Amino acid sequence: MIVEQFRTGGDRNFGYLVADEVSKDAMVIDASYNPGMIVRYAAERGFVIRFVFSTHGHDDHTNGNDAFRRLTGIIPLLYGDTCSLTGIKVEDGAHFSLGSLEARILHTPGHTKDSICLHIGDALFTGDTLFTGKVGGTRTEEQALDEYHSLQKIMRLPGDTTVYPGHDYGLSPRSSISTERASNPFLLQCDFKAFLALKENWAAYKKIHGIA
Repeated sequence: MIVEQFRTGGDRNFGYLVADEVSKDAMVIDASYNPGMIVRYAAERGFVIRFVFSTHGHDDHTNGNDAFRRLTGIIPLLYGDTCSLTGIKVEDGAHFSLGSLEARILHTPGHTKDSICLHIGDALFTGDTLFTGKVGGTRTEEQALDEYHSLQKIMRLPGDTTVYPGHDYGLSPRSSISTERASNPFLLQCDFKAFLALKENWAAYKKIHGIA
C-alpha cells in the first residue's frame, strides 16, 4: 500500500492519496485547496483514481471537490452519499475495494454529524476526529459526547495502525493508535465528565503544558 500525504494549503490542511501498488488503483481523501497537485501526482506515477472521499462537509475539506470533479469526472463522496460506480452507500461499516485493498468507513460523529474515518490496511485517515495529541473541536456537550464515543470506537483498532489526520495541528504529521492511547490527554481521561472538562479548559491546559 502506498500512502502519500499532501499539504494542500488552508489551515494546515492535509490531503491524501492511497494506492494499491499492484493494480495502481487509488483513492483520494480530502482533496482540499489544491486538487490539481494530487491529480498530477497520480498521473505522473500511473495511478488510476477510483474514489474521492471527504471526511466531513466543512468547506476547508470540500472546497476542492468541484475542481476535482472537473479534472477527473469523479464525484467526491461524503457520509450518506451513494457511490454511482458501485452502488455502495457511504455509511458505517461500508467497504470499498481498491485493488487488493479494502477501505472501511467508520462513522465518527462529534466534530460534525457527518464525520467519517477511513480504515485502509494499517492506516486510519481521521479527518478532524483525531489529531496527534489532540482531538477535533466541538461546540456543544452533545457533540462532545458523540466525539467521546467515536474516539473510543477508533481506539479499538490495532495499536500499530498509523493515524493520518486532516490537519497538521498536532505534535507530528502522523501518529499511531498506540501512541495516541498512551499520550493523548483527551484519551487519558477516565470518563466523559473528565473529557468534557478538559475540552472546556483546553486553552488553560495548553498554556500550562506548553502545547501550541
